[in-house]
Amino acid sequence: MSEREKKIRIFLRKWHRDIGYFIAGLTIIYAISGVAVNHIDDWNPSYTITTEVLKADTLPRAYWASEKIDSIVLAHLKINEKPMETFSESEEKIKLFFEGKVIEFNMATGELSIETTSGKPVLKEVNFLHLNKPKKIWTWVADVFAVLLAFLALSGVIMVKGKNGLQGRGKWILAAGILVPVVFWILYLN
Repeated sequence: MSEREKKIRIFLRKWHRDIGYFIAGLTIIYAISGVAVNHIDDWNPSYTITTEVLKADTLPRAYWASEKIDSIVLAHLKINEKPMETFSESEEKIKLFFEGKVIEFNMATGELSIETTSGKPVLKEVNFLHLNKPKKIWTWVADVFAVLLAFLALSGVIMVKGKNGLQGRGKWILAAGILVPVVFWILYLN
């Protein structure tokens, strides 16, 4: 091994180690939220949604078409907070939208459904970042993270020499890592 190759290897090893330490926290956060959002069809990774079904007194039909139906329903159900929005789903059904809560009331039957939404601690925040919802400067942070991950991958591939390096078993492990997404591209895109 030449003196130049030795210096390059030492340089790569130091930077690989230091960058690895630097991005370890981000990697853990992205890994946790990555698993969570991968299963978005199975569960909501950011919010807990609970529904409570109750029975209230019916509201006389004479009130249903009133322009002030939302105020009438709020008074009828003894709700003091003002909704952000109301929506008449049908002649006898009304939905009231509040911060973190939706109330659906069937004025004819008295059926009352209260759906409450609350954020899951930690998961909501890490998913928010992982999905790049803040945009702005976070986009640059995520881009730098991606570039540093690419550096770690490439430096890791060329850093090790010999039978465990790219000339030895490393080429087969690298090929397997490339083959996994290629196989899935073929399966899903055909």
